[in-house]
Amino acid sequence: MLLPEATVAQRVSRAKATVRAAGARFTVPAGAELLGRLDIVHQVLYLMFTEGWTAGAGPDLMRPALTAEAMRLARSLHRKLPSSSETAGLLALMLLQDSRRAARTDPDGELVVLEEQDRSRWDRAAIAEGTVLVTTALRSGPLGPYQVQAAIAAVHAEAPTAAATDWAQIVALYDVLVRLTPGPVVSLNRAVAVGMVGGPAAGLDELQALQDGPLAGHHRVAAVRAHLLARSGDGSAAAHWYREAARRAGNVREQRHLAGRAAELERRAAERDDAAR
Repeated sequence: MLLPEATVAQRVSRAKATVRAAGARFTVPAGAELLGRLDIVHQVLYLMFTEGWTAGAGPDLMRPALTAEAMRLARSLHRKLPSSSETAGLLALMLLQDSRRAARTDPDGELVVLEEQDRSRWDRAAIAEGTVLVTTALRSGPLGPYQVQAAIAAVHAEAPTAAATDWAQIVALYDVLVRLTPGPVVSLNRAVAVGMVGGPAAGLDELQALQDGPLAGHHRVAAVRAHLLARSGDGSAAAHWYREAARRAGNVREQRHLAGRAAELERRAAERDDAAR
């Protein structure tokens, strides 16, 4: 939620106090009232999923029980509201992301980034189900952000290799997503895609707008900067930002992965210096 934990805890406490003071009773709403609450339900389910996908802190990269529960609830919601295209989009997004789970870590539990994953280990049944869901949802509209995110995930899932990824299509989908739900996380992800299409300098230009916003100081901004700098050939600067990203990250596995990237770049630089001498 890009907020300090203490801030969210205070909001929850105030909400509980309001509920108690109002004497509210929790009942399932109907009709327009039900549909009006769907956006918040979608957001909570996806927050559950993303925390399970990459734990905010702790020794493990993922919390599979949490992602499984988010998917179970999303599937239940979809069964109850089959005409909701955004509910279908959310479930599709979860399925398409989770299809990569087996390839996302090595035997020691360390992070394997998307471009280095063994795609033969991806769950093709989950990809097929997610692709059908998002394709149907996009045709039945109205268009929503979860459908677009699922479409982006489907482009990744359908690419036989990392090099074959249709990054131009991904940038176009992010352009749609920016119009639907502008925000710093969307802009950060779009910067990665722009860097793949227009070159690392173009991606770094996109990052400039995020320096003073809600993501300022976030480890993912530093990690993306490091990634783009490495692609540009500036290994020294990339190593610095990987170190910075590792320092800011809360998850131990992410910390190790980012520090490992920095160490690898520094090792290569030392080897080049030795060869030059």
